Amino acid sequence: MNLTVLLYFGGFSLILTGFYGVLTGKNLIRVILALGIMEAGVNLLLVTTGFKPKAIPPIIVKSFKTLSLPNFADPLPQALVLTSIVIGFGITALSLALIVKYNEENGTIKMDEVENSEEVVE
Repeated sequence: MNLTVLLYFGGFSLILTGFYGVLTGKNLIRVILALGIMEAGVNLLLVTTGFKPKAIPPIIVKSFKTLSLPNFADPLPQALVLTSIVIGFGITALSLALIVKYNEENGTIKMDEVENSEEVVE
């Protein structure tokens, strides 16, 4: 099995595992963890799209002829994944802070117990 196929399979399996966790999660923290697993799968797929066998880093240290361009790796997916990791960390921290506030207001972090409770508004 080729390494690229294995990485694509791993990325898709992480995304599907996280999606299953989001759909079946009753606990809000488990839903946030499932979203983190999905994010890791997407990041793996992005890095895999930039993978080229026997590629060199895109650092030009000497002049070369345009007819024989070296096999450079694409740096854009790596930059996107780095940005995605930072944004994902911020979103996870904000989500956990919102879960703390949700727990203070409702007394639980399980979605079933709050959805089934009836409030009387007078």
